[in-house]
Amino acid sequence: MEQTQSQETKDAPDSGYDAKDIQVLAGLSAVRKRPAMYIGTTDIKGLHHLVYEAVDNSIDEALAGFCTKVDVIIRKDGSITVSDNGRGIPVDVHPKLGIPAVEVVMTKLHAGGKFDKKVYRVSGGLHGVGISVTNALSKVLIVQVKRNGKLYEQRYERGKTASTLNVVGEVGEKDTGTIINFTPDEEIFPITEFSFDILSSRLRELAFLNKGIGITIEDERDGKKHEFHYDGGIVSFVEYLNKNKNPLHKVVYASKEKNGTQFEYALQYNDGYQENVFSFANNINTHEGGTHLIGFKTALTRVMNNYVEKNNMKGMKLTSDDVREGLTAVISIKIPEPQFEGQTKTKLGNSEIKGLVDSIVNDTLSSYLEENPSIAKSIVFKCINAAQAREAAQKARELTRRKGALNYGSLPGKLADCSEKDPAKCELYLVEGDSAGGSAKAGRNREFQAILPLRGKILNVEKARLNKVFENEEITTMITAIGTGIGDEFNFDKLRYHKLVIMCDADVDGSHIRTLILTFFYRHMQRLVEAGHVYIAQPPLYKVTKGKIIKYVYNDEELEKLLAEIGREEVNLQRYKGLGEMNPQQLWETTMDPENRTILQVTVEDAVEADKIFTLLMGDEVEPRRKFIEAHAKEVVNLDV
Repeated sequence: MEQTQSQETKDAPDSGYDAKDIQVLAGLSAVRKRPAMYIGTTDIKGLHHLVYEAVDNSIDEALAGFCTKVDVIIRKDGSITVSDNGRGIPVDVHPKLGIPAVEVVMTKLHAGGKFDKKVYRVSGGLHGVGISVTNALSKVLIVQVKRNGKLYEQRYERGKTASTLNVVGEVGEKDTGTIINFTPDEEIFPITEFSFDILSSRLRELAFLNKGIGITIEDERDGKKHEFHYDGGIVSFVEYLNKNKNPLHKVVYASKEKNGTQFEYALQYNDGYQENVFSFANNINTHEGGTHLIGFKTALTRVMNNYVEKNNMKGMKLTSDDVREGLTAVISIKIPEPQFEGQTKTKLGNSEIKGLVDSIVNDTLSSYLEENPSIAKSIVFKCINAAQAREAAQKARELTRRKGALNYGSLPGKLADCSEKDPAKCELYLVEGDSAGGSAKAGRNREFQAILPLRGKILNVEKARLNKVFENEEITTMITAIGTGIGDEFNFDKLRYHKLVIMCDADVDGSHIRTLILTFFYRHMQRLVEAGHVYIAQPPLYKVTKGKIIKYVYNDEELEKLLAEIGREEVNLQRYKGLGEMNPQQLWETTMDPENRTILQVTVEDAVEADKIFTLLMGDEVEPRRKFIEAHAKEVVNLDV
């Protein structure tokens, strides 16, 4: 019924959104001086934030019932185009300012239709700074508006109006929408190249959170294209997250509206050990959680404990960690007056939301468990097993501590530490094998480089509970050396090295060991990965010698290029299969010397896809892994068989 009304409103000549609805609170002058105040940072995150601000406006139109599709294109010239089929930004003259409303929206900092709740009841871009900030930090921005049967266009340069609003064409009477094309300003951003994966991740989230809306992203640079459309909303999101896992039951979903606030959640347990909970407020991914997430976790723990008690199931009191083992959940709240911490909105602060979410989850989940006793028992037994494993992990942790392995004053014997005490200047190399470890110890710069040799393949933590993790000697050695601890004891301030470099052989075994270590970092020290402290060393694949020329090359393309330069005659070519084949001097020159080395920083561009790939490669389900190997088999360059 509501959709029909929205359509009628859209087709009507007056959709209740024009210049008089645009309120202005301030001018645009400070953004270019202090961009970080408005977008958080001017690095890669801030760059992509410009796109989110434009897309969020389109999503707000969808929330108001006037937009069904959003298209994002990364252009070859480095610009971005965001278009939608919403009502189009008003183009009539603003009653107080005497300029077109679209120009007000683009050039005034706190201007928009979101302050009085008449035009947009719920919105992500509540500060009214969104698109004007994108404009201020763009070298060029061109806005086109389809409205009233006409196509309007206006150009801006570095936030300033560069042309009048002109009619540049005609469109159908019912053809409405906004098209924004902008080029980020290299004076503001050190990197101006957009990542398809980062944008794709955000747009996928938005499609899940707003069921029925179609979102596409296309990359003109290499032809990549993704289309997102999910009629199941966050239920589809949970199914997507659990795709390669073994779920214990169908997705549990509940939605409720109270005092103008709409809350929905979807959850499903799988037989794994990893928790995967995403929280959103007004479509914003609240990475740091907030009151809605606290309310959800509190209610979840209480419901499970009540069920145990009511049904006389034996077991200790469950903690919040116990009830979240193997849990995949998405919670989403849409609230008229959210209080976010900062413009980048990563934590929700509304105090009243905790109780509201707690009460909704408590009522709906309790009812679900009562109505589905077999599912309830399988979930609760899993939580009880998690509690028993937690107790075993605590004992294992204490045992290793007594042995001195986890005593922070006592570092592992095989760690060759560095003399520098400032963690920001220190590097820890996690080296595959004792022989390579010996070369690394001899070749390193002792002042700031520490070496920890790892013997064999560490435990696959994707398939193991915490108690098994603490029983693995190589992992406890790593935890001790790094210093932060893991799980509920993780303490960022105790990090002993700001660069953690994984250094493995350039063969299949080396790749496997590297993946096992990355799995450990991602599952148990994820904050280190997110903060950019984890790196992968790139040892050379070949040593090329011709007369007095000695060159190290890192892949076959580089080799072909070098041979074309120096000629193929009388060339001595050595293919390194392992780090142990290099003497200490060679290892230093090629892989460890900051002046010459190549190291890759590990970052999380797309948390959903990262979780998916770790589950695929390291999880219990064999069939998805086999399909992945078959699909990518032809891409393998160096295969040892």
